[in-house]
Amino acid sequence: MASSSALRMPGYALLVFVAVLAQTEGFYLPGVAPRAFKDGEAVNMKVQTLVSTETPLQFDYYQLPFCEPGQIKDLPENLGEALAGEKAHTSAFDARMKVDEYCKTLCRKKYSPQQMEEFQDFAILEYRVNMRLDSLPIAEMNRFAYDDDPEKTIEMYNLGYALGGKLEDALSNSEKPEAPADSYVLNNHLRFKILYHPAATRGAGSSLEEEEEEAGSFIVGFQVVPYSIKHTYNGRFNESGIPYVKLSSCVQPPKGLFEAHVPQLIDPVKGGEVIWTYDVEWEESSVKWASRWDVYLQMTDDHIHWFSIVNSLVILLFLSAIVGLIMARILRKDLARYNEAALSAEQRAEAASEIREETGWKLVYGDVFRPPSAGTLLAVYAGTGAQLAVMAILTLGCAVLGFLSPANRGSLLSSVLFFFVLMGAPAGYVSARFCQLVKEQNHFKATLLTAIVFPGVSFIIFFGVNLIAWSKQSSSAVPFGTLIVLMLLWFGVSLPLIFFGAYLGFKRAPIDLPCSVSPIPRQIPPQVWYLSYGIPAIGGGLLSFGAVFVEMFFILSSIWQHRFYYMFGFLGLVFFILIVTCAEIALVLCYLHLVAEDYRWWWKSMLGGGSIAFYMYAYGVYHYMSRAHPAAQFDLLSASIYFGYMGIFCYAVFVLFGFTGFMSCFIFIRKIYGSVKID
Repeated sequence: MASSSALRMPGYALLVFVAVLAQTEGFYLPGVAPRAFKDGEAVNMKVQTLVSTETPLQFDYYQLPFCEPGQIKDLPENLGEALAGEKAHTSAFDARMKVDEYCKTLCRKKYSPQQMEEFQDFAILEYRVNMRLDSLPIAEMNRFAYDDDPEKTIEMYNLGYALGGKLEDALSNSEKPEAPADSYVLNNHLRFKILYHPAATRGAGSSLEEEEEEAGSFIVGFQVVPYSIKHTYNGRFNESGIPYVKLSSCVQPPKGLFEAHVPQLIDPVKGGEVIWTYDVEWEESSVKWASRWDVYLQMTDDHIHWFSIVNSLVILLFLSAIVGLIMARILRKDLARYNEAALSAEQRAEAASEIREETGWKLVYGDVFRPPSAGTLLAVYAGTGAQLAVMAILTLGCAVLGFLSPANRGSLLSSVLFFFVLMGAPAGYVSARFCQLVKEQNHFKATLLTAIVFPGVSFIIFFGVNLIAWSKQSSSAVPFGTLIVLMLLWFGVSLPLIFFGAYLGFKRAPIDLPCSVSPIPRQIPPQVWYLSYGIPAIGGGLLSFGAVFVEMFFILSSIWQHRFYYMFGFLGLVFFILIVTCAEIALVLCYLHLVAEDYRWWWKSMLGGGSIAFYMYAYGVYHYMSRAHPAAQFDLLSASIYFGYMGIFCYAVFVLFGFTGFMSCFIFIRKIYGSVKID
């Protein structure tokens, strides 16, 4: 009995986890130390990637012929950034704290038709340019009014700025040029608006200006407004005058007013000249440094999340009622059997007939713990499922507490990877315990399979996706050095921990079972059609998916719209509900199989719990086809990147919730057969 306690998660731990979730609203740890810039001090704008909602391919900023600084420096990146392809570089933009400058020239470049065609291709696919300043991402800010209260507005952000667009979209306050239909323009002028907050408050004996000048200011906002302007100049262009070249299309001063101008057309036939310019405006803000991420992380649709949680709770209560009825029925029949001595002979015969007819699960006591086919693989997936479950709980716990701040770029992906690697010991231990149960004699083989089956399949898919990204020259392609680091983490950290956990598991006595296995397998009677392998899994997976599909919609939308997803409190609560829902669904299906005298519950319980993964993948396909790419042409190679990563995610979901279903059934069966006296 002690061995089972090692496999059981204490219920109070889950209650504590839910209690923590309830207290996390508005709790946020910035993740980086604040830095104050003195007046006139240079602030470094960094350029990153080009991303689009029309394709999963992302590209490095300097893969297009933008203006370059004298020397491009690649900034250090963590493992999560490397895996996500979020590379950052130095740029040619120059800005200084509280120094407003207008119509600064970045460079003048002459482009060939091929280069212009490349710009046009990116504009057609609606690519957006990402930059950051003091760890803040650049964004276009838009203000919207509520339908029920037009005077009440909310400010929303859109990460990055559009590289270009259709000609009709750029004609506000400009003169329409003579251009063919379906022409595109290039956003070659950027107006940066940088918000700052003073680092010091007024003290005794000094003015506020003196305090601010001495302490500096914090950067609390990084906004941009892109323009498309065909710049003009008088005479010859003075290259040596950059960045203060006088352009006749700019009025200096006041504050970067533009003469009547035409947009900068992209001409893929003749090529042409483009002058890149920018403005820098500084504005004092009341937003404090600790709250500067609020505009990115604010929730405007929390009522939808609460609706999703209520919907999930209704499903959970429905399943809990079914489980309660099953347990009450078992208890009543067992009591009837124990009290049969007080009945007459006729009543005992009738009760025995009812028990034999209605509780067929008791008839398979000699086979219910018979090792299944491919039992070693089942034990391997049980171990990996335990590894994924602990990883998910730890990651969600850190995210809910605010440790995985978006200011720490790549921290979420890094934590998932590191927690998975470090949880190798629980995987080896759980796998070893069940290998003992299924009579696997080759301990080394079982442990090695635990270390390589799930990571190996995932790595093969990941490597195939990476080859496609390499062929497309996408920045999402993981460098070879990062692949080496992944291999070292796999074989240098995860594998030894799995063997250590397996060593501890095999040292312990086998799990105590309430029933011995009969030498001759019992014949399984013909089963009704709705208890075949596929039907229960289809129904069970649908109920589980109903508890999570709303949150999955927000996650996929955040990924495709390149927005920050930071509603981990809701996600943690939905995850807990989903764990309980999958466990109860697997338990109900297992009971139905046992009542029908079918003792092959092992793989069916894992399939019943993990079948939600098939619905998640199907929804991912639907989302890709209907929402993420409504207008773009279907590109099989680009799509394979999305479907490949979606496949890895759903594979992990199948193993995690399959383990949940399997463990719930195993504990349930040990409990009910341990409470019945077997002659």
